[in-house]
Amino acid sequence: MNLQISKWGNSLAMRIPAEVARRFGLREGDSVQAQIAADGSLAIRPAGWSRRAFAAKLGVAREALPVAASVIDELRQAARY
Repeated sequence: MNLQISKWGNSLAMRIPAEVARRFGLREGDSVQAQIAADGSLAIRPAGWSRRAFAAKLGVAREALPVAASVIDELRQAARY
């Protein structure tokens, strides 16, 4: 697969086709790892899952959720037997 290198500010960027991004589960903001092999080839792989980064995102999401009555309790109170 041939990819085009484009200028992005003062840096260069490589555009990944949507089909390839879907196949690898990549989304905007995800990290990838790039390695240069001994023969000069470039390998780009999705970055490994980070437990610390996931915990940080989970903490932010928990803080954003309001604490309210249990949905199950609400359903039980409204249930008609």
